[in-house]
Amino acid sequence: MDNAAAVAKKKEPLVRITRRESMKTYKSVGIRLIAVLLSLIVSAFLIYSITKVNPLKVYVSMWNGAFGTARRSWVTIRDVMMLLCIAVGLAPAFKMKFWNIGAEGQILVGGIATAACMIYLKSLPPWLLFICMLASSLLAGAIWGLLPAVFKAKWNTNETLFTLMMNYVAIQLTSFFVAKWENPYGSNTVGVINQTGREGWFPSIFGQEYMLNVILVMVLTVGMFVYLKYSKQGYEIAVIGDSQNTARYAGISVRKVVIRTMLISGAICGLSGFLAVSGASHTISTSTAGGKGFTAIIVAWLAKFNTFTMIAISLLIVFLEKGAIEIASQYNLNDYVSSMITGIILFFILGSEFFINYKLIFRSREGGAR
Repeated sequence: MDNAAAVAKKKEPLVRITRRESMKTYKSVGIRLIAVLLSLIVSAFLIYSITKVNPLKVYVSMWNGAFGTARRSWVTIRDVMMLLCIAVGLAPAFKMKFWNIGAEGQILVGGIATAACMIYLKSLPPWLLFICMLASSLLAGAIWGLLPAVFKAKWNTNETLFTLMMNYVAIQLTSFFVAKWENPYGSNTVGVINQTGREGWFPSIFGQEYMLNVILVMVLTVGMFVYLKYSKQGYEIAVIGDSQNTARYAGISVRKVVIRTMLISGAICGLSGFLAVSGASHTISTSTAGGKGFTAIIVAWLAKFNTFTMIAISLLIVFLEKGAIEIASQYNLNDYVSSMITGIILFFILGSEFFINYKLIFRSREGGAR
């Protein structure tokens, strides 16, 4: 028996990794806060080694870059709402384990539809024009999400590659319309649409030009939370995400749910194009999405598809982006340094998810695990 115990002890690894069944909310929040603190400490060493400036001053500059003035604060809020809207759109597809990497393209086609309404239908009454822009952006995004869903449902194609390739199609489609609508001719840009009469621009509410952005996205955020958590369709999405065979056994039509969910996901991402064109830049270009479709994947994944948690993560990421731009400008740093700081912080936050989802079991001296 002693020899058998010794052999077992020798074969047992020093460290074993096992998945946690669950973790209390306050513990998971604490781990994430510790990760943010550690990332700030590491970033402080990097900042000091490069600039020889007190890192606290640099962090104050980051805060000022995002919230230093009322104008900066509202621009930050506007960008948070844009990123949040895209993440909310990705949530149902990702929860179903349909990897929709095509948010960039869905944003662009939604933006194209919005810009088309602003250009060709500007003579309509403002309320009717607003409805047309809203409906067209939702429809365009839904169609762009429908195509990969149909191919996945019928022929089991790879949705990651399909949705990714759709992004490039959308970029070229945007280039076509930019060339068609360029103003002035030969400028290779659309310019600000309806700058004189502001037809199709979001109206100011309570004196704030971006308040409507906030209202629309927050309503959408609450609605998606309720949809995923309490509706029958949300339950079907969760079951398919866990196991398609279980869903079929329960009588759920997987094909129907995949197509329906991607219609919703694409439509909401298309709505983001509406927010970008009508509620922010008032123009359309190949950079309208600006990589936010990929950044939103991080937001949705870190939030575990909880739309309320997405608010905090979206705010953090936009704050880091604004702050990085500010310190790069104030301390004459290039974009690579500011991107390094952002990357360090995100790396620690992503790394903290490992300790939330898994635990380390060390081998004890007696041969048992502890």
